[in-house]
Amino acid sequence: MRTLQVALAERSYPIHIGEGLLDTFPLAEQIRGNQVMIITNETIAPLYLDKLAKQFADVQCDTLILPDGEKFKTLDTLETIFDALMSKRHSRTTTLIALGGGVVGDMVGFAAACYQRGVDFIQVPTTLLAQVDSSVGGKTAVNHPRGKNMIGAFYQPRLVLIDTLVLETLPARELAAGYAEVVKYGLIRDLPFYRWLETNNEKLLSRESDAIAEAIYRSCENKAQVVADDETEQGNRALLNLGHTFGHAIETATGYTSMLHGEAVAVGMIMAVRMSSELGWVEAGLEADLTALLATWELPVVVPAGMTPEQFLDLMAMDKKVHNGQLRLVLLKALGEAVVTADYDKAALESTLEAFCGV
Repeated sequence: MRTLQVALAERSYPIHIGEGLLDTFPLAEQIRGNQVMIITNETIAPLYLDKLAKQFADVQCDTLILPDGEKFKTLDTLETIFDALMSKRHSRTTTLIALGGGVVGDMVGFAAACYQRGVDFIQVPTTLLAQVDSSVGGKTAVNHPRGKNMIGAFYQPRLVLIDTLVLETLPARELAAGYAEVVKYGLIRDLPFYRWLETNNEKLLSRESDAIAEAIYRSCENKAQVVADDETEQGNRALLNLGHTFGHAIETATGYTSMLHGEAVAVGMIMAVRMSSELGWVEAGLEADLTALLATWELPVVVPAGMTPEQFLDLMAMDKKVHNGQLRLVLLKALGEAVVTADYDKAALESTLEAFCGV
């Protein structure tokens, strides 16, 4: 097991990464009360729910199984969580455990932030995307029909437990979606990691355990450093959103149904690199290189048919990085160096949207 620390003073917490941690890590020792509710979804429950629940034989341990999918990341589902907690009489000393991917983690974290004005929660991510991104940093939210993650809170977990063995049951498409977020860290702040990913791409594609574990560790290491410097995204934490403004527009336009989050981010990152190239900040060849790398994972590299520049701009206007009516974007000043800025030539944005929308 390897452990990282997210350094946030009194809200600091560890990220434990290793094989078989669902069997070996003493998670019950981390519970401060005598109540636990494990919240998962219908896909993960048959695989890992019993294994996790048996650790809590000495306390009240309730379980809740939610439907699986981004389209269920809603206020209605949040109400389902609150109903379960109240019907089982969970108090302010309860601990919620999110067993699942990013959708489960985001909703359980938001529920923990709200229930009785804040209770403990633990992240047990079961997808690569959740392990390297959404489980770390305390961003919690649900979606709204007009925008992704528009209703939420910053609320840190008590710990993050990453069992790399759970990825053995992860479908290839889900693994690829997580890989998009892994690549992001190399693009925005860690050039040596990006080069490592290029060199070790075949090992990662074949799910070699040491390579996967290293990719997870280095991704979490990057995110932990950024979060420690800017917990509530007042500055550089927004760099973690490379490709997300474009990607969230794609997800919203498609009703959160046809593309996984990581797939939309993959397209969004290529769009951000194209725009950075249009601005003369990065070499034009980077777009082709990134596209080729993502394509080896069978990730989408084009926007869904029918999306227009006008639709993109309308949806991007709801992005959380809009300040005083100005759309800020995460772009690359160089490979391995990102910037959050509203100071860009709008013609470059228009040209990028037109190119990807086939106008």
